[in-house]
Amino acid sequence: MRLFILIGINFLFMHLHASGNISKYINMKYSYVSKMAMIILGIFTIMEFYIYLKEDPDREHHDHHHHDDCDCGHDHSHENKGWRKYVMYLLLLFPVFTGIFLPVATMDSNIVDKKGFNFSVYDDSDPYSSHQFLQPDTSLYYGKDQYLTLMEKSRDQLLHKNGLTLNDSNYLKDLEIIYSYPGEFTGKQMTLTGFSYQNSEGLDPNQVFLFRFGIIHCVSDSGVFGILVDMPKDLHPQNDEWYTVTGELETMYYQPFKKTIPVLKVSSYTKMEQPEEPYVYRKY
Repeated sequence: MRLFILIGINFLFMHLHASGNISKYINMKYSYVSKMAMIILGIFTIMEFYIYLKEDPDREHHDHHHHDDCDCGHDHSHENKGWRKYVMYLLLLFPVFTGIFLPVATMDSNIVDKKGFNFSVYDDSDPYSSHQFLQPDTSLYYGKDQYLTLMEKSRDQLLHKNGLTLNDSNYLKDLEIIYSYPGEFTGKQMTLTGFSYQNSEGLDPNQVFLFRFGIIHCVSDSGVFGILVDMPKDLHPQNDEWYTVTGELETMYYQPFKKTIPVLKVSSYTKMEQPEEPYVYRKY
């Protein structure tokens, strides 16, 4: 059973890498960790296979028969606890079967709905929340002075650009700068891609949030990140429609968040299919 479990876990890792679905769970910057795990698990599998080949198939039967005939007064109640071992085996096999046979679900606006559009990044009562919304925040991974220095340096680099284009490699990094200094980017042209999410609270029908799901390290610290966009008046996007938009950055005080946030006044847009890689990852 141990051998089967190790083979199953090895196959699961190989399947995730071969199919590319590993990117749905971790930032690919850290893919070397899972590859190291595959090597270590492979060694354990070979060792377990060797142990299995060297085992005496008659030993367990002999020991069981010996204990059944024993009338020495020893307590054999521990033999009745073998069910715990099988429960442990089932727990180990569960992620193998679910990982191989269940499809990988891509996160979409349904995740936002289930969260109740509660952007915890603005909720001071929950400073330890691991999931982020709207505004990327990597301050947890730096010292205070180091983080401020990094933000100021990145801000200066962005301000010297004529226009901003958020792509897969810089989406989270540049968006974090824009949210940190929204007033300093007013009037800048910006282009980005994302899926639409309509939240009627305090918004006009043509105003939607354009989101991408982002992974900072792994899916446990993933979040939905993006910006409020002001589309043309005659356009009313529905949830999960993908757009590439270009416009001018402005700011507004958004009452539900009790905060001034950047807004993109869209001048041109293109409706598109969901990209092959819908997620974005934090680059360092």
